[in-house]
Amino acid sequence: METGRLEMTDTQSSAPEVTADVAPEVVPFDRPALLAEPGPRPRILAIANQKGGVGKTTTAINLGTALAAIGEQVLIVDLDPQGNASTGLGIDRRSRRHSTYDVLIGEASLRDAVLPTAVPRLFIAPSTLDLSGLELQIGQARDRAFRLRSAFAPLNAGRPDAVDFTYVLVDCPPSLNLLTVNAMASANAILVPLQCEFFALEGLSQLIRTVEQVKETLNPSLIIHGIVLTMYDARNNLANQVVADVREFMGRKVYDTIIPRNVRVSEAPSYGKPVLVYDLKCVGSEAYLRLATEIIQREKELRAV
Repeated sequence: METGRLEMTDTQSSAPEVTADVAPEVVPFDRPALLAEPGPRPRILAIANQKGGVGKTTTAINLGTALAAIGEQVLIVDLDPQGNASTGLGIDRRSRRHSTYDVLIGEASLRDAVLPTAVPRLFIAPSTLDLSGLELQIGQARDRAFRLRSAFAPLNAGRPDAVDFTYVLVDCPPSLNLLTVNAMASANAILVPLQCEFFALEGLSQLIRTVEQVKETLNPSLIIHGIVLTMYDARNNLANQVVADVREFMGRKVYDTIIPRNVRVSEAPSYGKPVLVYDLKCVGSEAYLRLATEIIQREKELRAV
């Protein structure tokens, strides 16, 4: 193929160092004490890729809906200042009395921010544009990298009649900033959406390097849960080459399920609905249901190790 094989290299802009000082000029952070958790701890998956337009929010919304459809109690945490996950689930900005910004600055608990969606068993902690200034506000705090982890600790320790979440999906912003570091420091695993296009692998090595740095300095148990290939067009030879290259480089880390390019998936957010609600029969909905089943199976395999 004349375009040549795609390669993962570190010749792109290098990933930011994630060390005990997320901002080098700032005082070191303190690790929060590990609190006893009365309720069962949910599995926390951070949906991350510093490249924009790869399907992070679409994956968060529709994977969350698919997991809820098969019986899981799911919370989506919107960490993107644009708030697209919140809007895509029909959450009006006027109803966001508390947001993830309030949670991260310590003015509200995560439970205070949680809102139900139109999908049974699916909830969301919405975001607002205030999140864009969070780094300036908490950049000198000693616990700045652990704000989200601390917020998760009492999540399932509410009233007896409160929902115990089994899965939390964190929708990260398209950058490797303090918000993404908070997500990685609190997560059990990273789920990486990767678009089937020429520059797909450009930033993957950077993301993997950042994950390794977070693992070394903030969250020793962090793993890459898997890579989901998105926006796939079988008629495009380049897309097929991308799929082959990603599977060669990443092996079993790549999910079997591929999310196809589908107009119904693109239309659904404008109606404030997941595609599984907007059009259950379309190929996009079927793909996200398969992905949810595959993730549950991989979870069983991880617990068996």
